[in-house]
Amino acid sequence: MLTVFMLQEGRLEYHRSRSIEDLHNEAIWIDLREPTEREWEWVVEVYGQHLPNPAEVDDIEESARFYEDLRGMHITSFFLHNDSNGQVTIPVIFTLYQGRLFTRRSEELSAFRAFRMRARRHAGLACTALGIMLEILDTKVEVMADTLEDTYTSLDTLTHVVLQPTGTEMADVLLQLANSEDVNGKVRLCLMDNQRVLSYLARRVSLNEEQREQVRQMARDIESLIAHTSFLFNKINFLMDTAMGMVNIEQNRIIKIFSIAAVVFLPPTLIASIYGMNFEWLPELHFQYGYPFALMLMVAVGIAPYLYFKYKGWL
Repeated sequence: MLTVFMLQEGRLEYHRSRSIEDLHNEAIWIDLREPTEREWEWVVEVYGQHLPNPAEVDDIEESARFYEDLRGMHITSFFLHNDSNGQVTIPVIFTLYQGRLFTRRSEELSAFRAFRMRARRHAGLACTALGIMLEILDTKVEVMADTLEDTYTSLDTLTHVVLQPTGTEMADVLLQLANSEDVNGKVRLCLMDNQRVLSYLARRVSLNEEQREQVRQMARDIESLIAHTSFLFNKINFLMDTAMGMVNIEQNRIIKIFSIAAVVFLPPTLIASIYGMNFEWLPELHFQYGYPFALMLMVAVGIAPYLYFKYKGWL
């Protein structure tokens, strides 16, 4: 889908292009989300812009993700996206060229959606292509902060579950903790990616005072959020260790019960085995009370270990 954005009275207005005539020269932001072949041809014909493919940008090296050529400055940044398989990172390509911003992505992202809503409501929020890009990155940081808040809330709930494990299925708890750690790691990756983008822009682009202050504020927010991800990592590891400890305690308790049961039934089994021998000259074979005597003896030797364990405090 191809969406063209223009400034109207200081606000960012957009419409989805239906024909080539819709691609006006006044466009300040051209957003491509899974563009069709025809839409791709429009961009090439009207703006002469060949955007890189996000699928081709897998290299973590800065030289592969941030570079300039004859068609402008190209920056690839990772955004968090929630799909049916959980949280995943989606690469988004930003291109600044001749006062316009081009973006190419494969999914509808919450940061883009939130920025569009704000830009339509507030005049003067972003009046340049670079300003739009910075606002999108700033919104991305806010989305990351919300994600960390949600992660902390879920961990706070899991804390009570882990510390009060009565009737709790620890397998589900461990799975939720693993998912939280995965999300936290991806949020940290996106935040560190933003740091690199801001560092690159600060070195390569001439920013005005307002933009420099925005970059500084964004950098401070990112630093604080990265510290928060470290805190969440520690909390997740603590809960993971505690949950595993609870699982081990429960397993040890079950094993102890079986061990004690085996010890309790071992002496009666020994006696039953002795009196089950088929020898003709068994001493108690003709004893009138031999059968009740053997039963009482088995009960007595079975109770004796149990009472001893209770006395020692092992039960």
